[in-house]
Amino acid sequence: MPALQNAGHDIALWHEVDSPAEHTVLPVRAPAPVWSVSGLGLDAAVDALKEWRPDLLFAHGLLEPSVERRALDVAPAVLFAHDYYGTCISGLKTLTQPVVTPCSRRFGWQCLAQYYPRRCGGLSPVSMMQQFSRQRDRLDLLPRYAAIVTSSGHMLQEYVKHGVASARVFKVGYGSDLGGPVTARERTDEGRDEVHRLLFVGRMDPLKGGRQLLRALPIVAHRLGRSLHLTLAGDGPQRTAWQALAASTCQGEPRIQVEFPGWLDRDAVASLYERSDLLVVPSLWPEPFGLVGLEAVRHGLPAVAFDVGGISEWLKPGVNGVLAPGHPPTVEGLADAIVEALRGRRRLALRSRESEQVSADFSVDAHLRRLLHVFETVVQ
Repeated sequence: MPALQNAGHDIALWHEVDSPAEHTVLPVRAPAPVWSVSGLGLDAAVDALKEWRPDLLFAHGLLEPSVERRALDVAPAVLFAHDYYGTCISGLKTLTQPVVTPCSRRFGWQCLAQYYPRRCGGLSPVSMMQQFSRQRDRLDLLPRYAAIVTSSGHMLQEYVKHGVASARVFKVGYGSDLGGPVTARERTDEGRDEVHRLLFVGRMDPLKGGRQLLRALPIVAHRLGRSLHLTLAGDGPQRTAWQALAASTCQGEPRIQVEFPGWLDRDAVASLYERSDLLVVPSLWPEPFGLVGLEAVRHGLPAVAFDVGGISEWLKPGVNGVLAPGHPPTVEGLADAIVEALRGRRRLALRSRESEQVSADFSVDAHLRRLLHVFETVVQ
């Protein structure tokens, strides 16, 4: 939003809810108006938006299709599909039985028959039907958008598969706001301690793969004959379970150390990027993009991840990391990729020119240039 304002565009913020209170307010500078549906009521909020007479609505996903329907009556709209909006009951696009595997199914009533046998989501039949109805309504509303923007080629194909004309779907990669050139890392093993430092950054839930990463550590330590130090930065519902598994892992293999510093601010995370040898993104679900990997690229930090979803948009094998097989993602496959990356980390670190090109492709300027092209196409 600040970048659009800096480029000379008038913007306003129209949103459904104004919570949670402890979160940072979105960066809208005066004199941009702000309207809250929960504060004003839907009718008053829609009227206020109409009076402002926008040329274009840039939607980032609304909670209720009934609200979305009213907003789409006001002006031409572009949807940024950050996730599986209207294409999956749970939004996770992942089968967890008999093994965790990304789902490639086209959304429809047949998904209801798979929901429980393949464990696509929770166990409540009420929630299943409510979520199915919401996603079906979202899918029905997609033709009303003049264009759909995605963060990766994987997500672009997801919407084409669901019936959106390819001419109406645009890939506009996220723009990193970290600034500055990519950090070149010309490290060698000379003078360094005998510890490989691995880093995980993100929310701790089952599909983020923390359990698989912890189970891979003894395999990696044995094959490399080196000590490992893993930092898991973040928080979430699986933190306690991961801590218990980490304690058991460290007890069984004294060459492994694991720490959980909790949720950190950007400066603290940046410091971890600088001190680490490898970022591990063990997501089991098909990440639409995986923004943490882009941040690692900006710091010249090699990465390992399962080849799922849009991960390959920023992780280029042999340039800034190693991809592990993702169909299905396995502990053994992840361990193999970590070993390969750590054995070749000096070579990866020296590929700074290629990493700099990866970073340039996802700059704020590149993001805004592609986004404005979509806007201009729609308005014209």
